[in-house]
Order: sequence, then structure tokens, then C-alpha cells
Amino acid sequence: MLSFIIPAHNEEQLLGPTLRALAASARGVGEPFEVIVVDDASTDQTAAIALELGARVVHVQNRQIAATRNAGAREASGDLLFFVDADTLANEDAVRAAVEALREGAAGGGCVFDFDGELPLWLRAAHPALIALFRLLNVTGGCFLFCTREAFDAIGGFCERYFAVEDRPFIAALKRQGRFVVPRARVKTSGRKAREVPFWRAMWLIARMAAGGPESFSRREASEAWYGSRRDRP
Repeated sequence: MLSFIIPAHNEEQLLGPTLRALAASARGVGEPFEVIVVDDASTDQTAAIALELGARVVHVQNRQIAATRNAGAREASGDLLFFVDADTLANEDAVRAAVEALREGAAGGGCVFDFDGELPLWLRAAHPALIALFRLLNVTGGCFLFCTREAFDAIGGFCERYFAVEDRPFIAALKRQGRFVVPRARVKTSGRKAREVPFWRAMWLIARMAAGGPESFSRREASEAWYGSRRDRP
């Protein structure tokens, strides 16, 4: 079984398309599946939308992405786990490629992504190079990750010390368990963070990550770009 785990905090505007895309993709692949939305302290209609569209809802009060992902995994029944951000649109090609890789022995993987909507000029210019770099290094972002249940349990899930970029140590740990794959298929994720964060702030975050790695984001107050208020929700 495929288990799609979606951490969500106040995602009423974007969760519906995400759930519809996942359901259509999984049906196209032809595998049994479940969708678990982990509602993390939402104050909007996130949980109601999830229930209306057939997802199972798990309520937590973490406001911490790694812990929320892990809470969903604990409730999942599948032997293949997918961690999908609430603002990310999957597609049949991506899901099928992930399933085939995992069934053929990969420990995990992830898909590179395109952004929706209007983007800052600097990101439009840099995006092709970033995708090429991801493929060269065999890494990806955290919006669409997948692994076997066996590999997830072996590494202890996502490290809950980190409030952001928790995908970095997660991917590194999966690589120690076995093959990590980045399929050719891409998914589409929201460009809202790029629209909200000024260029100088984005460069500062990148520099912090390069210099200090995930430990730079071990405090919520140091991760405001992810936990601050959203001005441009779509």
C-alpha cells in the first residue's frame, strides 16, 4: 500500500488541489493507497477540507515540521511512504517512477520540482541551474519525498531537532540505508515562499545553510521564513 502523508498548517487554500492530484495520480498507478493529512494546529478549514476529500486526519499541536511528518508516518499502514507538502501537486509519472524505484530495491528518493505562479527574476534565472545541481548531487528538496517503511524505521524518521531543512539529514540517512533515486519526473510546488522572501533574505538563508547546515535551523525563531505569517498564501 502507498501512504501519502501531508503535514498541514492553515492550508485551506491549497490543500484541495494537492489532495485531488494525489488521488488521481495514485488511481492512475493502480496501487491501493491512503492519504493522511496531519493537521498541525490549524485555525482554518484545513481539517474539514481534508475530510471532505477523503483523507484521514491526524491532529497534532507540534508546529514543527519533522515531528508532524513523523506523526503521520506512525499512523500510516503502507509499506511505501510518500511525504508530500500541502502545496505540492503530484502527478502519475512521479508516483509511478517512485513506486517502481522502491519496488526495485531503492531505499528512498525524491522528485525535483517546478514552481507555480510568478517568480522573482533571480529565481527564474537560477532555477535551471539548481535543478541540474540537484541531479548532479542526487538530492532534492523536501516537497515530495518517498521511502520504504523499512528504511524509514531504520533511520528513525525525520530528526526532530530541526524546524526547517529537515529533508537534508533525512536524505543523507536514507542514502546510508541504500539507493536514493531522483526520477526524471517533476512535481509542481507553490512559489509563495519565493514571492514572500526578499532576495537578500533568500541569499542569507542559503548562506546559513551552507555554513551551518541543518543545525542552523534547530530553533523555531531562526526559521521564520517557514513559520512566520503568510502574506501571499496562494
